[in-house]
Amino acid sequence: MALRNAVMAALLDGPASGYDLARNFDASVANFWMATPQQLYRELERMEAEGLVAATVVEQRRRPNKRVFTLTEAGYAALRDFTARPPRPPAVRDELLVQLQAADAGDTGAVRDSVAERVAWARAKAARFERLRERLLAGRTEEEYLAGAERIGPYLTLVRGLSFERENVRWGEEVLAALDRRAAVREG
Repeated sequence: MALRNAVMAALLDGPASGYDLARNFDASVANFWMATPQQLYRELERMEAEGLVAATVVEQRRRPNKRVFTLTEAGYAALRDFTARPPRPPAVRDELLVQLQAADAGDTGAVRDSVAERVAWARAKAARFERLRERLLAGRTEEEYLAGAERIGPYLTLVRGLSFERENVRWGEEVLAALDRRAAVREG
């Protein structure tokens, strides 16, 4: 998937500056797509050159002027084309899994520390996603939200990200327990 598709999907929420997109990317699409602010700005420039987005300069007092981007008809058409074709299967490329695969030949303690760090990171991310979920629901049940919300895609992807991070915690705790049991046997 190209970054442009994630940017166009984020712009479905309304016009945004590059700064706004970068700031909100973490809360909106980071559970399934990562990008640095520099990548976002470069992609917005390319998308503008290709006519997928249009920029309007907004003058600001006491701050530099900003460019606010909106989807063009060509951008909406590109999103329709993108959503009409089947996605490619995801590929997992996780350096921690390679380290874990090689742990017996290396520093198992360091790998254990990395797994523990991943668990802590996943817990924090899951908590952030849960807060965002509660904010989206705003006191409604999930069924009420899904039936009445203008857009449900952001919620459904958020639920997937929450599930993913919860599974990372579950898996990491299982790995830590296995590594601890193995270390105890070797020490004993």
